[in-house]
Amino acid sequence: MNELKKFILSFKYALRGIIESIISERNLKIHIFISVLVIIFGIIFKISLLEWIICIILFGLVISAELFNTSIENIVDNLSVEKNEYARKAKDASAGAVLVLAFISAIIGFIIFIY
Repeated sequence: MNELKKFILSFKYALRGIIESIISERNLKIHIFISVLVIIFGIIFKISLLEWIICIILFGLVISAELFNTSIENIVDNLSVEKNEYARKAKDASAGAVLVLAFISAIIGFIIFIY
């Protein structure tokens, strides 16, 4: 297989992972819905270019974190069939990372739209 084909396939696999995660993960759907709302409000309130850049970076960070969380949860579930304290800690920490990022993003969003 040539390098160009491998490169193109890597995009195909990445898109498949994103789509499958959107279909299967409730929290990812929520993050995307909130991103769409922010875009709508950004248009209505005519936020500045810098504010758009900040919002887009935050969308990417939160959605990427949720994808990492999904990946970690799937790996842990596959490797640990029975209940396991380490598996629980890994999944909880991963979910906690998403929560922290989403919370900070919400605070930044409120600052952008309120001030």
